[in-house]
Amino acid sequence: MHTLRVLPPQPAPPAAHHTEVRTLARRRLTERHRWLYPVAVRVHQARRHLAWLTSGTRWATRAGGTPQLPVRVKKHGSLLLRELSPDEMELQHNKVVNLRLASARTDGVVIRPGETFSFNKVVGNCTRRKGYVVGMRLSNGDATAGVGGGICQLANLLHWMFLHSPLTVVERSEHSFDPFPDKNRVLPWGVGCSIVWNYVDLVVRNDTDITFQLHTWLDDKHLRGELRADRPVQHSYRVEARHEEFVRVRSDDRDRVWRRNEIWRSLIDRRTGNVAGEELVKRNCAVVKYPPPEHLVVELDEDGRPVRAQAQRTTAPRSTTRAGDLSSVRS
Repeated sequence: MHTLRVLPPQPAPPAAHHTEVRTLARRRLTERHRWLYPVAVRVHQARRHLAWLTSGTRWATRAGGTPQLPVRVKKHGSLLLRELSPDEMELQHNKVVNLRLASARTDGVVIRPGETFSFNKVVGNCTRRKGYVVGMRLSNGDATAGVGGGICQLANLLHWMFLHSPLTVVERSEHSFDPFPDKNRVLPWGVGCSIVWNYVDLVVRNDTDITFQLHTWLDDKHLRGELRADRPVQHSYRVEARHEEFVRVRSDDRDRVWRRNEIWRSLIDRRTGNVAGEELVKRNCAVVKYPPPEHLVVELDEDGRPVRAQAQRTTAPRSTTRAGDLSSVRS
């Protein structure tokens, strides 16, 4: 849970701590022993089912026939198709099918005071029997084809809207790798979500006395969303990425580049326009799966020391494009 606090302007972070770099260079158990991965998935799913049964949580649900709430808190849209290889384009078109089904499940969900929204509980398990098809799915460090692939785009849209509201983000997991360069990026890198039935989830809780409502739909080119409320909220929010960098960690058995940044959220007084406070939402770190912009890469050994003399390259609220240029991304 994020607690908003007033903070002075934050300096660039220090060089990576040696324990952090050692963690980056270390392979996860399921990477060293692939056969353990499906076993771990089943264990996590069983634990989540048990937690749902015993938590006593009041879950938000779709409320059919509920009129549209009068106040729009945040709206957002994301492109359905991006430029990829011909083989991947087929998976993208299938993704649109999956998004149409999943967005119909989240459309009309009402989050009343004291209720909790769970993406997995609302959307459910995306199976063939429900009409889901094979799309691009990011799983265990790789982009693969899988039934229901692509619904993370809906979770990304919802999370972005939630960040611009007083709803409390209880659970959100990012992808463990960065699969594509930033070409025409709209949102800061690192605000997306990973969704895996049923244990990797996007969960938010309504700790306010305001009722919120979700609307999600597809048009010809975009996935669209609105977060609405029964009355105006007191503040607006600005979300931005800070201290972005690429780090190459050299070890004996592999040479990986990691992307890191911090996501910060500022609270804006609607009456004065002044910043009332800010919070660190998330520190992100993911394996880069494409050739990174080399002029932005900081090279470190396993102890966190620079491999060669190189200035620490961190950025203000910016991210990189496919060509390695810097572009402003904030909201």
